[in-house]
Amino acid sequence: MDTHEGIYRYFIQPQLDMINNSLIGYELLMKQYTLAGWRPPKSFAAVPAEIIASVLIATTRKLTLKIGSVSVNLNRTQMLNPQINEALIQAQSYLRLVRLNVELTEEPTDQGITITQLMPMIKQYDERGMEISLDDVGTSQNQLADVQPLLPYASEMKFALQNFTTGLADPDLVKQLVYWRDIAAAHRLRFIVEGTETAEDDALLDTLHIDFRQGYYYGKPHLLKIHPTDPGQ
Repeated sequence: MDTHEGIYRYFIQPQLDMINNSLIGYELLMKQYTLAGWRPPKSFAAVPAEIIASVLIATTRKLTLKIGSVSVNLNRTQMLNPQINEALIQAQSYLRLVRLNVELTEEPTDQGITITQLMPMIKQYDERGMEISLDDVGTSQNQLADVQPLLPYASEMKFALQNFTTGLADPDLVKQLVYWRDIAAAHRLRFIVEGTETAEDDALLDTLHIDFRQGYYYGKPHLLKIHPTDPGQ
């Protein structure tokens, strides 16, 4: 049996500004080590708060990168967890001039959590220079009516191509993409498209004037080791 089985680590994936051909940040993606190697957790919501907190703190201690931001995913339930919030604030202190973005995901179990409940955390983040990103807009629970109350407090919006099976060859998907691009522009939010995998996708995003991108085409997530014995990818 692999003694590493069951440990969690963050993998980092680059986010790019294609107009200026520059790296703007990294997204931290949680993975669990299994007998089959590193895999995303079956349920991110089920990852214990103390693990998210400890791995986040250890990871940000290692990140001394000259970039604009580092992004981490949380759902509303996790955002309300005091242990995770303390870890986020501590992580921002390690990152110093690198901004920590909290990518807020939506899950069915979070539907009872109101913006009023989230506001104390949002204010804490804002006071420390942290930002809120609305993740996976246009997917399942993340339609306009769901994210509208958060728009005044957000700085970024992300559209995930990997959540759709048709790809950008589908005119309806392109229409959705443009719809969310324009909502982001109307609210002065950064708009990042993730899940870009081909040169054709990259070229189409050029024609749509979408500058900020993330995906396998630009770089796959890679393990950021926080312990010398961490297994490789």
